[in-house]
Amino acid sequence: MQPLVTRAPAKINLTLHVLGRRAGDGYHELESLVAFTGAGDTLTLTPGPELALTVSGPTSGPAGPLDDNLVMQAARHLAAGYPGLRWGRFDLVKRLPVAAGIGGGSSDAAAALRLLARLNGLDLSDPAVVAAARATGADVPVCLEPQARMMRGAGEAIGPVLRLPPLPAVLINPGVPVATAPVFRALGLASGERHPGAPHPLVAPEPTLGALLDTIAPARNDLESPALTVAPVVATAVAALRASPGCRVARMSGSGATVFGLFVDRASASAAARRIAALHPDWWVKASLLR
Repeated sequence: MQPLVTRAPAKINLTLHVLGRRAGDGYHELESLVAFTGAGDTLTLTPGPELALTVSGPTSGPAGPLDDNLVMQAARHLAAGYPGLRWGRFDLVKRLPVAAGIGGGSSDAAAALRLLARLNGLDLSDPAVVAAARATGADVPVCLEPQARMMRGAGEAIGPVLRLPPLPAVLINPGVPVATAPVFRALGLASGERHPGAPHPLVAPEPTLGALLDTIAPARNDLESPALTVAPVVATAVAALRASPGCRVARMSGSGATVFGLFVDRASASAAARRIAALHPDWWVKASLLR
C-alpha cells in the first residue's frame, strides 16, 4: 500500500477566555475561537507491522524524545481502544515552532489519528478515535478536523464548523519556548475559582471579514498577561504588530509565545511580515491566511 500523507496545520486561538478552574479535576475551563493556517507540519504514514517515528525538518531539534512524541502517544491510545489496529512508520517533517502556543504537537497527533483512521476505514467521529484524541491532549480534539470552531471546557467540547472568511494574518514566534503549565500557574486560579471578565462575544456562523474583526476585537486571551511573566518578549512582538498599518487585532495565541495580527487585507499583512522580519531576523515571522 502507498504511504498516506496529511498536513498538520498550526492552530491559532483567536480568542481565549478562561472561565475558571474546575473543582473536580482541577482543569481550567476555557472558551476559545480557533482557526487554522494553511501550512504547517507534514506527516506521512507508511503501513507496516512496527510502530515507529522519524522526525526531520527545520524545527525538529527541540521536538524531544521520539517515544514521548504525541504522534506515538496518539497511535498507542487508538490501538488500546481499537484492537487489531493497523499502523506503521510515521515520518514527521517539523516546520512549526515547538512549545509555541499554536498546537504544533497536538496538530501532529491529530494528523496521526486521521491517517490511522483512513488506513483502518474508521470515521473521525468513531468513539475510539475521539477517545484517543481526548486522551492524547486537550488541543487534539479540535485539531482532528482542522476547521474554525469554538472550543470549550478543557478542550473536550467542540462546536460546529464556522464558515469564517479567510483572515489575512501575520504570525510571530520570538524564539522563546513557553511551557503551558507555568503560564496557568501564573494565572493563579485556585480550584473552584471563577475568572472575572466580560463573556465571550457570539460569533456568527458565516461572518464577513469586517464583522468578524469587529466581533473579536474586544475579546481577549486571558493567558497573555501571565505569559508575560514567563516570556516578556511577547509584549514586544504584540507591539510590533499593533504598530503595523492595517492591523486590526493583535494578541497572543494559546499559552504563547506565538502572537498573531489580523489585517484588513493580504497586502498589508505581507508588508508587515517583511518589515518585522527585517527588524527581527531571529524571529519566526509568517504571513498567512487563517480559516
